Amino acid sequence: MSDQFQTRLNTLIQNLEEQQVDMAIVNSPKNVFYYTGFNSEPFERFMALVIDVRKGTNYLFVPALDQEDAEKSSNVKSIVPISDELNPYKILKDTIGKDVKSIGLETKNVSIYQQEQLNHYFSSFSYQNIGEFISGQRIRKTPEECNKVQYAVHVIEKVLSEGIKSVKAGMTELELTAEFEFLMRKFGAEGPSFSTTVLSGEKSSLPHGSPDGKKMNNGDFLLIDMGVIVDGYCSDITRTFIIGEETAEQRRIYDVVLKATKEGVLAAKAGVLAGSVDTAARNVIKANGYGQYFNNRVGHGLGMEVHEEPSIHEKNEMMLEPGFLFTIEPGIYIPGFGGVRIEENVYIEEDGNAKVLTTFPTELIRIG
Repeated sequence: MSDQFQTRLNTLIQNLEEQQVDMAIVNSPKNVFYYTGFNSEPFERFMALVIDVRKGTNYLFVPALDQEDAEKSSNVKSIVPISDELNPYKILKDTIGKDVKSIGLETKNVSIYQQEQLNHYFSSFSYQNIGEFISGQRIRKTPEECNKVQYAVHVIEKVLSEGIKSVKAGMTELELTAEFEFLMRKFGAEGPSFSTTVLSGEKSSLPHGSPDGKKMNNGDFLLIDMGVIVDGYCSDITRTFIIGEETAEQRRIYDVVLKATKEGVLAAKAGVLAGSVDTAARNVIKANGYGQYFNNRVGHGLGMEVHEEPSIHEKNEMMLEPGFLFTIEPGIYIPGFGGVRIEENVYIEEDGNAKVLTTFPTELIRIG
């Protein structure tokens, strides 16, 4: 595995040399993980992979409390621990030296405070955005990375299968959320990959709603959107159930979303525009008169983070390529009535075809 981290890092360094960057600072935690194998969330503390291109030296700056962990798991062996009372940017300058004319930065991940510190310690430099190059590297998942996502999918589907057995009318959304999150740990996940979404009845019309003390009732849609992190990789699955028996209108909406999801999956293959996957799913919803109730993109990239490149929206003219891994999750959300979302995870294989990683049934299941 360490070879894989080194290969990724070498590719980045080659690009930095071509761009004539003197030093690069990679400071988003998942990108640090991508290049070094050290996976940590530093919160407000400074953590960065620092590449001194001039001298051919790489450093991993970490909070002092992470030093032992970093020494065990990082592929970059020059670890610079920073204790809480020290200024990390001063240590950065003392380590790298001066005369840095060009700094590579992930501009989406640099705050004004960080920029002020760099300006103070490295007085006259220009910067280049290296974030897009890194995204371009990460967007192409190897089969090994796909296997890791596939395993995270396997775990969340096990959690879903087991967890819905406990659903009954009168249970609250938070009680079911707690059951799911207990099962995630029990089945070997590091934790949820995002806040678990359990929405019932009218609340299922809120694409990003939060579970609360609302009780589930017979006749409610039950929308469950959740994922786990296992070995640093994420899954993300949504299924919508009915508690008790559905009405004709609920059945109609469900069937339209199911057809939209299937059409989105069929459209996904190498050589087509990312936007065409969104369009294929959206057209089904529009043709059935529900277009106004689906107003977000159809999917997003999935990997070390639960939302990454590519963004699968109808205006995205990026060409899908082997190695892309993303969600397809159309929905219909009707205020005051409820909503349905069905989400699959797909991977574009070497032959250009899409492999569906999610296997949990998509037909409407009655529970409770």
